[in-house]
Amino acid sequence: MTRVQISKIELDVGIAYTISMIDRYLIRYFLAVVDSGNFSRAAQRSNVSQPTLSVGIAKLEELIGAALFHRNNRRVNLTEAGTKFLPYARRIEREFNCAAAAVKGIEPSPVLKLGILNTVSSKMVQHAVRQMIEADPLQRIELVEGSEREILSSISRGRIDIALTIVKRGGNRFREEVLFEEGYVAALPKTHPQAGFLSLSADDLAESVMIVRRQCEALSETSRYFLERGVRPFFAYRSSHDDRALAMVAAGLGVTVTPRSHTWPGVWQAKLTGFDVTRKLGLCYVEENSERARSGSLQVLRDTISKAGVGEINCSKP
Repeated sequence: MTRVQISKIELDVGIAYTISMIDRYLIRYFLAVVDSGNFSRAAQRSNVSQPTLSVGIAKLEELIGAALFHRNNRRVNLTEAGTKFLPYARRIEREFNCAAAAVKGIEPSPVLKLGILNTVSSKMVQHAVRQMIEADPLQRIELVEGSEREILSSISRGRIDIALTIVKRGGNRFREEVLFEEGYVAALPKTHPQAGFLSLSADDLAESVMIVRRQCEALSETSRYFLERGVRPFFAYRSSHDDRALAMVAAGLGVTVTPRSHTWPGVWQAKLTGFDVTRKLGLCYVEENSERARSGSLQVLRDTISKAGVGEINCSKP
């Protein structure tokens, strides 16, 4: 049985725990629960029964000397000790995979230069990159973020190999693959009087303070939508950072219009009636990188983003 030696991991809870000879499968069970969100899916992912996985987690908690998860019927969440232990667990698993590859004489893959459109959901990017790293720890990844214009320019100049961006906008300079299509929604603080409604009209938001996402590709369409309906709101904030804009929505500063995949704690999403603008997200690259686009890491990226697009990343509901 493969074991990993850990000595004096400081969990920052007042005590330095000395852990010796933790079975690697316990680390993998722990990471499976973290990534899956509950014990049932984690067991399926680990190809074991749920009781077997639960026993393994209990054994790990006994070795650590602290509970790692808050358990409930729907989802498990990390305790403070679990949160502190997580980066060590990921490092252990990553280093083991690298060590195994080194023993087999496998060299690290060339750097994959991946462009990311700056209006793609941070949660989506985080989830995809994590899956890519777990699938191939030896694959070195360089992320290059930018606007749609900057991303396309970087592809043309060879600065990046492939990009996750908006595709099918009418050009034919690059190879493009659509991964999913999404619409735009009104994002409201959960304290807003209209929070809870599945769809809203421009009139419903006429008295609302607005927040502008400066880099939104549908900004002109959004402005026209409200102006044509006689709505001229007060703008409390104009931000070039989507996460900051959504954080201010959650704080109650105002409402905004955002792609559906941009969920945020404390934010309710509702469809805007009559606003049927959509965007297609996918991969974009030059013909010379077609072979690179078929790599295992990029297939993981395809699968992860496609699943997110059909509902794995859900709207945040009250």
